[in-house]
Amino acid sequence: MSDHKKDIDQVSGIETTGHEWDGLKELNNPLPRWWLWTWYVTIVWAVGYCVLYPSWPLLTDYTKGVLGHSNRAEGIAAYDALIAKRLESGAGLKDASVEDILGNDDLRTFAVAQGAAAFGDNCSACHGSGAAGSTDYPNLLDDDWLWGGTIDAIHETLRVGIRSGHDEERANSMTAFGRDEILEKEDIVTVSNYVLSISGQPTDDGADLEAGKVLFEENCTACHGEDAKGLQEMGAPNLTDAIWLYGGSRETIIESVTNGRNGVMPSWEARLDPVTIKSLAVYVHTRGGGQ
Repeated sequence: MSDHKKDIDQVSGIETTGHEWDGLKELNNPLPRWWLWTWYVTIVWAVGYCVLYPSWPLLTDYTKGVLGHSNRAEGIAAYDALIAKRLESGAGLKDASVEDILGNDDLRTFAVAQGAAAFGDNCSACHGSGAAGSTDYPNLLDDDWLWGGTIDAIHETLRVGIRSGHDEERANSMTAFGRDEILEKEDIVTVSNYVLSISGQPTDDGADLEAGKVLFEENCTACHGEDAKGLQEMGAPNLTDAIWLYGGSRETIIESVTNGRNGVMPSWEARLDPVTIKSLAVYVHTRGGGQ
């Protein structure tokens, strides 16, 4: 027979646990029945879930569960179904040229809608959600195109990229005249002042623009042209307007001449299907900057 004697709290009349801290006794109040049953149900539910669904990680895999359910597999199936539906809806895009798509209202409408979605997923990180670009990333809304703004040129740029490593990449790098010791620092400042002058910007006091012109003709016209308005076949920008990819300040121009510029645009041929690339080209062209 137990010698244990219940300790009853004099105030509440409830048995205590026997624990006491600084004169405070812990009451032995049982948990509510509804709470206990809820707890029991969750335990049963957890066990059932572990049996039915994937749950426990293993060294090289995971438990599959008797139902064999997989959210990842469902996601892949849904993606494949969406791609199939897109291909079905845009069947005409597959065999049509980008020029034909532009000339067909139905195909153009579908391509623009699909291109807008693809642009948001793949291009907006660099060019911005509105395609207005930023420093180092081209504005696709204006009519200033390094490699051409025709629908075919845009499509080709998307397909092979720029300095992307693709076998047919668009590739032409601006020479680092200072880093490669082609021009002295004084000559770089002189030719940079000349570039400032032809773009309508103020130059340094006492700048020798004639000497800058000579340096420009000797080192820069092969890419930028004798009129400095750029050559799209070389990917060289127009230096006479107010549109600058990397910035048109004195310091930035000197930096460009000194260390060159070698921006990269990825090739999308290995990442996107041909129909999506066509749709992207049509979308970009119709944004307002296509030639």
